[in-house]
Amino acid sequence: MQTGLYVSLSSQIALDRRMTTLADNVANSTTVGFRAAEVKFNQVIDNNEVADVAFVDEGSEFISTKSGGMTETGGMLDFAIKGDAWFAVETPAGQTLTRDGRFTLTEAGDLVTLNGYPVLDAGGGPIQIDRDNGPVAISADGQLNQNGQPVAALGLFEADLSSGFVRAGNSGVIPAVAPEPVVDRVDAGIIQGFVEESNVNAIGEMTQLINVTRAFEAVTSLIRDSETSLDEAIKTLGGTR
Repeated sequence: MQTGLYVSLSSQIALDRRMTTLADNVANSTTVGFRAAEVKFNQVIDNNEVADVAFVDEGSEFISTKSGGMTETGGMLDFAIKGDAWFAVETPAGQTLTRDGRFTLTEAGDLVTLNGYPVLDAGGGPIQIDRDNGPVAISADGQLNQNGQPVAALGLFEADLSSGFVRAGNSGVIPAVAPEPVVDRVDAGIIQGFVEESNVNAIGEMTQLINVTRAFEAVTSLIRDSETSLDEAIKTLGGTR
């Protein structure tokens, strides 16, 4: 009977983690550049002399690589990424990856995010643009041009997020393994005048959240019933009233 309680508790831990990710996804369903988090769970077998008992592990979180929808803004400094890649920005927490390409220029000509964080080139350095040198155009590989002349390059990066990551801000992530610049990839590029919306399917995530919440409540009820049965068994076998 105690084994059943342990299995139920492992299930509750897993369900609680999934509820947390689903709630975060729903909360960011309108956040530009946000990529939904998913959780992969594995079965853990406890081999003993009596029987094989299956537990649920705590799960490993990963980020969905599905692209969000593109919204045209016409903004000269609004950029969206085609393919599985990231922009890099320098934040107080360190180099952060983001799909939010809503950038702007400071008075000094620094290309920054809406929060004022420097946008980085492929070499990890900040980007500067002459505000008085005409409009900015971009090629698919990230080269920034003014008057037909290259002036800077917007960096695209790839990272192995399976090794771990932490969220930074609304749509940013900081990978455990340092990101690498994208080179020689025809499946990744940049388009100007667009931004990428969140890739969260709000209705689907809400449905999953309801189902997971119901499953959590069912396990809670099972644990409560198991504890009651255990108490009754102890009273009966112990001869207590």
